Amino acid sequence: MAAVPPRLAPLLSSTFCPPPAVLPTPSEFNAAVNLHRRFRAAGHRFRCSAGQTGFFTRLDRLIKEKAKSDVEKIFSGFSKTRDNLAVIDELLLYWNLADTDRVLDELEEALLVSDFGPKISMKIVDSLRDDILAGKLKSGSEIKEALKRSVLNLLTGKNGKADLQLGFRKPAVIMIVGVNGGGKTTSLGKLAWRLKSEGVKVLMAAGDTFRAAASEQLEVWAERTGSEIVVAEGDKVKASIVLSQAVKKGKDQGYDIVLCDTSGRLHTNYSLMEELVSCKKSVAKIIPGAPNEILLVLDGTTGLNMLPQAREFNEVVGVTGLILTKLDGSARGGCVVSVVDELGIPVKFIGVGEGVDDLQPFEAEAFVNAIFA
Repeated sequence: MAAVPPRLAPLLSSTFCPPPAVLPTPSEFNAAVNLHRRFRAAGHRFRCSAGQTGFFTRLDRLIKEKAKSDVEKIFSGFSKTRDNLAVIDELLLYWNLADTDRVLDELEEALLVSDFGPKISMKIVDSLRDDILAGKLKSGSEIKEALKRSVLNLLTGKNGKADLQLGFRKPAVIMIVGVNGGGKTTSLGKLAWRLKSEGVKVLMAAGDTFRAAASEQLEVWAERTGSEIVVAEGDKVKASIVLSQAVKKGKDQGYDIVLCDTSGRLHTNYSLMEELVSCKKSVAKIIPGAPNEILLVLDGTTGLNMLPQAREFNEVVGVTGLILTKLDGSARGGCVVSVVDELGIPVKFIGVGEGVDDLQPFEAEAFVNAIFA
């Protein structure tokens, strides 16, 4: 590899992003480009904020490792859905080819009861029937495994990434949206707790300026998690102003992640939905490309009724991930599969209990094993 001239060193530095004080001549610039290509061919990578990129990569790995150690929480959280689907084991225990139609009809009914929805249930059962008639599935245990594979493929086939996509610059910005009563502010607080437990410097933004107790509720979570918080100064302050102030503070004071709360709203209220667009734009003015994630919180006890909400929020602000709450109190866990398949939006976290650590990163395989144990 050729030696790098001193004047060109800044152009090739993997940790230096600003332009050099003395601009290179055209011939020097061309030489730098050629060296750049040769460095890349040799396996070197060039990027700004290399340390920040590494930080978010490590954070993602730590969150995933914690999720794997908390599989028992996922298992216990879906006990009601699992009880609904337990009939499948009984159906397949003494299965024989002559009973195929009856068994599959009852299996489809079990899926419907657990809120997989007609479309998904029929798709799964038709696939199983085809494989049985083709001689690919010859026992009840093989049918059970094929059922689990079908559900897993539905959850992972849309290519959505279940891990947080936080980019490479600090602070990363996560905006939380949803309807009233879905657990939006609580989910933000629990997410802050999980991030803080991994050593992340978190700043909260109290963007719910409509509900009187919202700021106080978030301040309690800020104190509980040891996070800083930005709240509205005075009455009738727009949410977009609060969020932009918080993101600016996060940028100026070296925070890792800014968590932005927003007002709960019905997906049918056009003016309030448009306010979310203003919030999104105000954040992007401070940090181009922000927010990194827009997470929609949905109440898992509503089952398939959450689909219209999700469609509307996605159309207005472009939802990047879902947080499904209260699934521990519901036997309708199949709605997770329907939402992912219908919308192509990945589930990032699921709420499986009242505890501060019961907001769990979503793992598709752990979910499938939990409902079809």
